[in-house]
Amino acid sequence: MNLQTNICMKKILIYIFTVGIIVSGCTLGPDFQKPDYQTPDNYRFDSVKTDSIVNLYWWKLFDDPILDTLIAIALRENKDVLIAAARIEAARVNVGYTSADQYPKLGFSAGATTGNYMGGKQSSITNNFFAYPELSWEIGFWGKYRRLTEAAQADLLSSQYGLRTIQMSLISAVASSYFELLGNREKLLIAKNTLESRDSGLLILEARYKWGVIAEIDLNQSQVQRAISAAAVPQFKRDVAITESSLSILLGRYPNAINTDKNLNEMGYPPDIPTGLPSQLLERRPDILQAEADYKSKNAQIGVAEAMRWPSLNLTGLLGVASNDLNALTTGGIAWSAGGSLLGPIFEFGKNKKRAEIANYEAQAQLYQYENTVLRAFKDVEDALVSIETLKEEIIAQKTRYKAAANAEMLSENRYSQGVTSYLEVLDSQRQAFDAELSYTQTRAALLSTYVKLYKALGGGWLSPEEEEASKK
Repeated sequence: MNLQTNICMKKILIYIFTVGIIVSGCTLGPDFQKPDYQTPDNYRFDSVKTDSIVNLYWWKLFDDPILDTLIAIALRENKDVLIAAARIEAARVNVGYTSADQYPKLGFSAGATTGNYMGGKQSSITNNFFAYPELSWEIGFWGKYRRLTEAAQADLLSSQYGLRTIQMSLISAVASSYFELLGNREKLLIAKNTLESRDSGLLILEARYKWGVIAEIDLNQSQVQRAISAAAVPQFKRDVAITESSLSILLGRYPNAINTDKNLNEMGYPPDIPTGLPSQLLERRPDILQAEADYKSKNAQIGVAEAMRWPSLNLTGLLGVASNDLNALTTGGIAWSAGGSLLGPIFEFGKNKKRAEIANYEAQAQLYQYENTVLRAFKDVEDALVSIETLKEEIIAQKTRYKAAANAEMLSENRYSQGVTSYLEVLDSQRQAFDAELSYTQTRAALLSTYVKLYKALGGGWLSPEEEEASKK
């Protein structure tokens, strides 16, 4: 290659890169603006006025090592979590894949041709041999590829928040299922103890009937009550087994028994939960942040659609060797070329304009989706707050009812033994005591699960990128 050719090729390459950089600096479409969504100043049923946010590892407040272990297993082995993690990696690779379109491409071409038909007419037989690297660059007129990369980065962020959402929901589901399991096992224990009591009472009545002390109807009524208690036992056994199966699936395992060290009576309630300011919810809930990232992706697609309405420029350059003789391929002259092509739409019946309109409407729809996600998040918080407040009141009443019913059952049995009252009074007091104990158990389990719902609603169980970065300092 002579000096003049070398200088010329350098000038061409410099020109290609300069034009490419200048042109690709233009960007169509709106730049992303974070949604300005107004939140209420306070929660309606928040009794804890504080600016603090919910505890990261909130489940540890229940002080149950078994629960901690189950949550750790679920986060490691749950299939939905693994699926979400794989999608993050796919989205991360897609960012690099999409970003590569912004830059020049370097390829290599080599070949050989022979024949007597060249340039549209016959000639003498000629041979052609060539080998050269080729530089090509499709300039992203109007920032098309920059917007595509922006969309891909937003999709990656969305998938990361999606994983956080799944993890947060998984933690809550494991904790709620665990408390449900404790409640069902407590109900099963109540049913078994009640059945044992009914068996003992029935034996006494059978002996009294045998000696003619009581009427047959009293014996029959006792048998009915015993059968009712006996039917409750398999019902609660079934509930326990089904809850264990559901919890096992959350752990990423086949249905199996779940060991628990504590019973429901040993589970304490966490302290009052600091809900924080309502505005903090927008930064705490990963599903809200995911919806925001999805909106950013759709917003970037508007720029892509707008850019496709205008011409695109493709710059090419090659430098290599070519010869009519294979033996002279490496010693022949240098072959080079540089050029550019402009390709743009002229008339497509409004297709490109409509593509931009579609992108605008899709972005608007995603903005509404974001706002709807925010509204649902506030509903979740308010529902959990009012549920905790009212369930606490219920538990007080349920406890009073249970103690009174248990005492009434004992007194009615004593009165019947003394011949003061009929067996109908005994039966009624037994039913009330059984129902009261079950209701009390159900309400306590419900309160524990509602605390879980509040932690989930507040976005507890994960660190925001800013918090995660701050924790490293």
